[in-house]
Amino acid sequence: MASINFRLRSSANKNVSIKVYTSLGRGNMIEVNTGFSINPKDWSETTDRPKQNTAENKLLFNNLKKLESFLFDSINADMAKSVLIDAFWLESKIKECFNRVEKTNEALITNYIQDLIDNADTRKVKVKGGFKHGISLSRKNSFISTKQMLVEYEKKTKKKIHFIDITQTFIDGFERWLLKTKEYAINTASKHIANIKTVCNEAEKKGIQVNSFAKQITIVSESDDDRYIQTLSFDELDQIRKAEITSEAYQNARKWLLIGCEIGQRGGDLLNITKDNIRYKGGNMYLDLIQQKTKKAVTIGIIAPYIIDILENSFPYKISTQKLNDHIKKVCEIAKINTLTEGKIFDSESGRKKFDLYEKHKLITTHSFRRSFCTNYYKKIPTPVLMGISGHSKESIFRVYINAPEDKDENADLFMKFYNDIHKDKQTEMKVILNTGTE
Repeated sequence: MASINFRLRSSANKNVSIKVYTSLGRGNMIEVNTGFSINPKDWSETTDRPKQNTAENKLLFNNLKKLESFLFDSINADMAKSVLIDAFWLESKIKECFNRVEKTNEALITNYIQDLIDNADTRKVKVKGGFKHGISLSRKNSFISTKQMLVEYEKKTKKKIHFIDITQTFIDGFERWLLKTKEYAINTASKHIANIKTVCNEAEKKGIQVNSFAKQITIVSESDDDRYIQTLSFDELDQIRKAEITSEAYQNARKWLLIGCEIGQRGGDLLNITKDNIRYKGGNMYLDLIQQKTKKAVTIGIIAPYIIDILENSFPYKISTQKLNDHIKKVCEIAKINTLTEGKIFDSESGRKKFDLYEKHKLITTHSFRRSFCTNYYKKIPTPVLMGISGHSKESIFRVYINAPEDKDENADLFMKFYNDIHKDKQTEMKVILNTGTE
């Protein structure tokens, strides 16, 4: 029968290692360090345990008692399975008993994220119907940014961050640093926290020991009241369409703006369309595309005559999203889109976005196109139809996107409208009864 005990190998007047040894019979004895140490004057040679003369020694006594019980159970279980019990086994069981983690380079969260970045093009990503290789450029850049923040935080705290260090204390401190010291917006800070949670979950699946708190990390989003959505109304789009613009670059940007506000797509999808995306059926124009973010195939019917004219006769040339964002602000300024509007603009002095009242043309970006489409056609076209074009998966998300509260009468109103349209050509049948004056 196996026996387990503890001893010291030195009597020096300083802390020395406590050894654990187990005898498995027939001279088979294994001895390794427990990872604990004690001054020999606090060790009882009678019990081969720490004297319980201080709070620290009492805790050490209980830890050794816990280890003894754990090892007995493990030996009995593994011997029944014919598992080889040697020094390596004993060391691993001590680590398992006290949940000790060896802090290797692989367990550094920044190293893991760097590996993710380096292999972004071949990384498996789950999509509808299966998997694909490669994450989007924006997702890759998001991980690059998070790694930069963690490296900077490591320098500040003078401590390398391992997966086992992702405790609530760490997350609270890191988030506070992002918000207070770095002065990031809530959503920006939350994105970094979300990326940390993502890599923690993935690392754990690959066998890296991660602090159990990682699964409980909560992601805070900016409240809807703090979102300032800039859109262009039909009247403002008419002003832009009729404005006198001489610059070829601004004329080109105006075309992209007008198309964008009529087809309701994200900026990247808009700038990727070509004449090859256009088709005709029954005399009508259709625009077919696959959204980059959702991989969803979308078809938009083109009705507005001036959009048909642009697509057929003066298709805009492609430019970068950044350049388009710069140009459309100038286009809107020329068109006198000057209403004072609440919003945020990047402030070069602080390096952050500053909330204030600005002339509206300064706040217009390519993201305004999709929101303008959804806002302008909301309640004029059934919401599911708009969602099918814009790519929103849930009506609740769509309403937040356009800042529209739920309207309980909407479906009833639409039903009555469609009912009237269906029956408008039907005449009420009348039965004529002749009055003969007799019964």
